[in-house]
Amino acid sequence: MEKPKDRIEQARRRLLKAAGLGSLGALLPALGCGGGSQGDDGVSVAQGRSSSNATALPSTGISGRVLVVGGGMSGAAVAKYLRLWGGSGVSVTLVERSASYTSNIMSNMVLTGQRSIGSLQYKYDNLVSRYGVKRVQGEVTGIDPVNKAVRLASGSTIAYDRLVLAPGVVFTYEPGLGGIPGLETAAAQARVLHAWQAGTQTTALRNQITAMPGGGVFVLTIPAKPYRCPPGPYERACLVADWLKKNRPGSKVIVLDANPGITAEVHSFTDAFMSVHAGVIDYQPNVTIHNIDASTLTLDTSIGSIKANVINAIPPHRAGKVVTDAGLADQGGRWASVNQLSYESKVAAGIHVIGDSAGTAQPKAGHIGNQLGKVCADAILRAFAGLSPDPAPVTNSACYSPITMDSASWLTAVFAYDPATLSMAAVPDSFREAASRSGDNFSKMNKWFSALMTETFS
Repeated sequence: MEKPKDRIEQARRRLLKAAGLGSLGALLPALGCGGGSQGDDGVSVAQGRSSSNATALPSTGISGRVLVVGGGMSGAAVAKYLRLWGGSGVSVTLVERSASYTSNIMSNMVLTGQRSIGSLQYKYDNLVSRYGVKRVQGEVTGIDPVNKAVRLASGSTIAYDRLVLAPGVVFTYEPGLGGIPGLETAAAQARVLHAWQAGTQTTALRNQITAMPGGGVFVLTIPAKPYRCPPGPYERACLVADWLKKNRPGSKVIVLDANPGITAEVHSFTDAFMSVHAGVIDYQPNVTIHNIDASTLTLDTSIGSIKANVINAIPPHRAGKVVTDAGLADQGGRWASVNQLSYESKVAAGIHVIGDSAGTAQPKAGHIGNQLGKVCADAILRAFAGLSPDPAPVTNSACYSPITMDSASWLTAVFAYDPATLSMAAVPDSFREAASRSGDNFSKMNKWFSALMTETFS
């Protein structure tokens, strides 16, 4: 007699092949999720193809209702793969307040004018038309875990069998919670931008940079980890420095890092700061910011007072509001503890937390978000079939980082489940980064990004 596990696996492999994703699934154990095809440069590239044609979803014998809150990298991936692997009997509803997703990946290139915000926007049309995901534009204002239902701001409710929360992060401005003093008011936040959520702030920061005079000062502050996209602030410093060299000669970029040193791609960014952008970037680790005066653009720091033309202050992060409001952020009120085989909350059964809100050792980044969506989808389908989660999931973190406006580096790492610690742990010697920046890496960066976004949203 055919077992539920066999039905899931057969359907998953058939549908992956039909969607041009066979090589993606083949890298993992049976019923494993995540992964990608390994390129010559060591970076995992998620593969896929875009099509307006609906994907035929056969019955796998599995049924259940899943409600996904949040349509970013994790939320879109879990919604897509629940349907792709689960088949016609699995109902998936995606609740997201925005009409489209704006990618944080590549958004630093908006600051240099190399990309527009529009080029980073992805709609949910394919999830609906190809995979039959039900789309609800709205905001969740309450969760009833006993009756398994959520309440929307509109007053309506949606029932579920399993709930997946993927709201990303919110930014902390309250000094008592680690925020930078001086930025508590809306007026201060409008003057001193973070631009760490791609959108209107990104274009506003671009405008601030282009308004700088020659010989001006751009100050970037980096919060203590964990924060979204570990290499992101350093690549931003590099891109801004390169643009200023070409367009505002004599200008400086001062990087004030709360961490004891560069947190990602240490080789690449040390070379960038000390050689490529020497004399322009002034990198300062272990800096405490006592106060920022938004009216005068002056910072009071542990290394003295600094006057700037533009301050780009990235605040500390915490889990999205729907997670904290539901009392699931049990890691210091910031992150949600999860069973890292399934991403089910350790606080509330039947509720899964994925992406940046989950408290794991994996980086808070778009590529990992895609991976966690797949691991979670697989675990939920196994649960619907009366099975335990995959006992040995593997995920891959990969990204490219522009060092100049026409060259880039890359990094990649592998995480595997460690039964001794019940967590996803870095595989020894799996952390790799580019030996040097190159124009070829810059070209591959655009291909990697396009493939990742196609695989997630198409």
